[in-house]
Amino acid sequence: MDRNRALARLRATLLEYFPALERAFNFAHRRGALTLLTRFQTPTAIRQAGSNKISAWLRRRGVYRPDVIAELAVAAAACQQAVVRGQQTAAKIVAQLAEQIVALDADMDAIETEISERFREHPYAASVESMPGFGPLLGAEFVVGINGDLANFENADRLASVAGLAPVPHDSGRVTGNLKRPRRYDRRLLRACYMAAHNSLRTNPESRAFYDRKRAAGKRHSQAVLALARRRINVTWALLRDQTTYESTALKAA
Repeated sequence: MDRNRALARLRATLLEYFPALERAFNFAHRRGALTLLTRFQTPTAIRQAGSNKISAWLRRRGVYRPDVIAELAVAAAACQQAVVRGQQTAAKIVAQLAEQIVALDADMDAIETEISERFREHPYAASVESMPGFGPLLGAEFVVGINGDLANFENADRLASVAGLAPVPHDSGRVTGNLKRPRRYDRRLLRACYMAAHNSLRTNPESRAFYDRKRAAGKRHSQAVLALARRRINVTWALLRDQTTYESTALKAA
């Protein structure tokens, strides 16, 4: 929340005096652009520094692809020759906000690193992380969702039920087949399973094939991903039970 508020204020302030630079970068996902703003905030400063100097300055700070960021910034500065009244004051605000966001990102990186290290100390870590779509952060969320012990779930159906992935019948009178998500389930566990299933579509051919079959059958995107997450629960439960790791059927065939 703090990052989002600071980012929104930074973009609004930058838009008032340097709209070309605000359009040039997606500051929410471009950390190098935020690093740029801690030193260069105005068209004049960017033009005077030039692409080579800015690129070298960014490189010393470990920014990814500094040449591209420097070229985009210089091109944006070339589009604006006018100096807006109050520009220097606004530039100071932008610099402070950029430094604040960079510091928040560094803190988040440190927290994520600690979570990853703690997760990989757990006996289930290798099994969970071997499943396509599960990284250390989602894996940690999954392990927390099962309270760190598969003994709480006698079978995969019970795990799917707690995760909200096992529909329950809501039939009434002669109406049958009316399936709904259970009223009580672990939303954190559902999120971890859903996000991992969604991520697996990019890297795992078996997940993509299953998803495509559901879409061809008329399911919406979210319904197809939920169905995939339910199917993956069976595999994940078996991996944890046997303390083994996932192996793609395509790799087995090879």
